[in-house]
Amino acid sequence: MQLVEAWKLVVLQRFAKFDGRAGRSEFWWFVLANVIAYFALLILAGIADLFFVLYVLYAIAVVVPSLALAVRRLHDTNKSGWFLLLGLIPLIGFIILLVFYIQEGTPGPNDFGVAPDPAV
Repeated sequence: MQLVEAWKLVVLQRFAKFDGRAGRSEFWWFVLANVIAYFALLILAGIADLFFVLYVLYAIAVVVPSLALAVRRLHDTNKSGWFLLLGLIPLIGFIILLVFYIQEGTPGPNDFGVAPDPAV
């Protein structure tokens, strides 16, 4: 339970921070939380239109935190945030980014800062 509480705190502190590094656990916990929220809101949107509005508002609200976290995750693998533009290449770009996100981060300091705390 302590890991989840630490993750929430990290996301709130770094929601628009594009510098530094983000470990795999920080990234994938954020992805999991967003997937659950999206599916829940989509299911509820089938029941009432109000939830579709909430779905759209939520999607807009997480754009900047998602981009910031993706850039920090790339930094952890010692890659520039500009590699996010690979996502614009249909299918291949997504696969390449997925491989980068799955990779273990660079041990110790790299060009983008010190290694993130593995407990977060």
